[in-house]
Amino acid sequence: MNRKRKEQARVLSQRMIAPDIYDMWLETELAKEAKAGQFIGVYTKDASRLLLRPISICETDRDKNALRIVYRIAGKGTAEFATFGEGQSVEILGVLGNGFPVEEKKDKRVVLMGGGIGIPPMLELLKQLREAGTEAAMIAGYRDRQLFLKEDLEKYGKVYIATEDGSVGTKGNVLDVMRQEELTAQVIMACGPMPMLRAIKHFAKERQMEAYISLEERMACGVGACLGCVCKTTRKDHHSHVNNTRICTDGPVFDAREVDI
Repeated sequence: MNRKRKEQARVLSQRMIAPDIYDMWLETELAKEAKAGQFIGVYTKDASRLLLRPISICETDRDKNALRIVYRIAGKGTAEFATFGEGQSVEILGVLGNGFPVEEKKDKRVVLMGGGIGIPPMLELLKQLREAGTEAAMIAGYRDRQLFLKEDLEKYGKVYIATEDGSVGTKGNVLDVMRQEELTAQVIMACGPMPMLRAIKHFAKERQMEAYISLEERMACGVGACLGCVCKTTRKDHHSHVNNTRICTDGPVFDAREVDI
């Protein structure tokens, strides 16, 4: 298990890649430890906002000690992050959570599904699966033709697109693509909004497929102490002794069969 620690990272670059969506590279030693599906906590510089903002790791470059995050402005904290420029120092906590089971599933047929701001963590996952020798397909679901990260994803595998308005690719959602393209897989790995993850859990159960889903939840501490990000599970949590699990420490990635969503 990785030892969580605070670190002063340095902004290497930042740019807006879609309306209210920003792409930031950070120089940090944590890049050497990060696994696909894990996240970091980013602190604001405003003392009135004490809580960290959890942001998924989009990509790593271990040779350069660089870690990439892609996030959407959702409030004052992330709006502040969007103002950070090259060379600026940023306090972060990491590496947090668990990751997707890349090595364990490398000999199986895998399809990745990302919806909206759940797409960024799929990039590192697709890269790591390819490095492990797994040929994985990616289905990315967008609202419209703002296809952020599409070209990055295409470096590592076949990418299928779904858009809510039908402007690009399949009109509908990621599962509509799965059905329309008649894609087959033994394992689904996904991140996105809760309605999408519920549908994937049901889809996988019907077809007797494995599914690993990354849950997104508001977090206060990021280290499992506050119990602010629990969800129901099929097994008792050793910390609370009830059928709850802490997304920040036991997740964010779960076997879909183990969580009640």
